[in-house]
Parts: sequence; C-alpha cells; structure tokens
Amino acid sequence: MKILVFGTFDRLHPGHRFFLDHASSRGVLHVVIARDLNVERIKGRKPMQTEAMRKKKIEEAYPHATVVLGDPKDFLVPVRTIQPDLILLGYDQKLPPGVSEEDLPPIERVDAFEPEKYKSSLRRTRMTKKTNDPPSSRIRGTTDGQAKDKE
Repeated sequence: MKILVFGTFDRLHPGHRFFLDHASSRGVLHVVIARDLNVERIKGRKPMQTEAMRKKKIEEAYPHATVVLGDPKDFLVPVRTIQPDLILLGYDQKLPPGVSEEDLPPIERVDAFEPEKYKSSLRRTRMTKKTNDPPSSRIRGTTDGQAKDKE
C-alpha cells in the first residue's frame, strides 16, 4: 500500500519521527516536502532550513522512502503522480487552500506525540526566545540575572 504524507519537516524532531514512523509502518512511504515559498505563503514565515536541507534530512532518516519536493503551484501534482492508497495527515495539518477531500484518496489523521514538547511552532518560539534573551538571563544559578557570590 502506498502511503503519502506531506509536511514542512523543519528541524526534524521526535514528533516528526513519530508521524513518519507510523506512516512507514502502514506501507510504502512517500514524503512530500513543502516548498519554501509555499511554507512562507501558508504559515507567514520562512522555514529555518531550506527545502533542500529538509529533503536531505528526511532522505537520511528514511532511506527506504521516496522523498520529493512539492510542486510550487499545484498541491495535487504529487497526489496525481504517486497515486497513493492512503494519505496520512498530522494531528494539526490542514488541507492546502483550494483542495478538498473529494479531490483526494482516503485520508486518516495520526495522533500527536507530545505536542506540548515537540510541536514545531512551539519549538521555534522557544528557540527564538533563547536567542533574544540577554546572556545573563540564560545563566543558571543566578538571581535577577546576577551570578551569586560564593561565601
């Protein structure tokens, strides 16, 4: 059975791996990596990694999978090309603008894996906060950003 998944897969993490492992266990895995321009258009921001980097990371982690970049204009090109038996979506994924379920093979959703810890947007927010904090606020064992003197 051909299983098709879509995603940005920016900074591959355990939540992504849970999703991809589940998809792989269901059949022959086909992964469509979102194009940088489409990510920016849909999410309102650029991914942290380029589409080429994201594709390479998935290929390295899942050498048995077929990994392709999505079409820059038509989200259905990979569906028509691959002709999957089943499309798996992540717990928080939505269909692309202009695409309805009637246009697609059967769709199932995969449950979340610790979304409070691994959801990409939360990870991005935490990473951005860390890099924007003044260095003293990131030092452990401080009070009000000041290191305690030993007595």
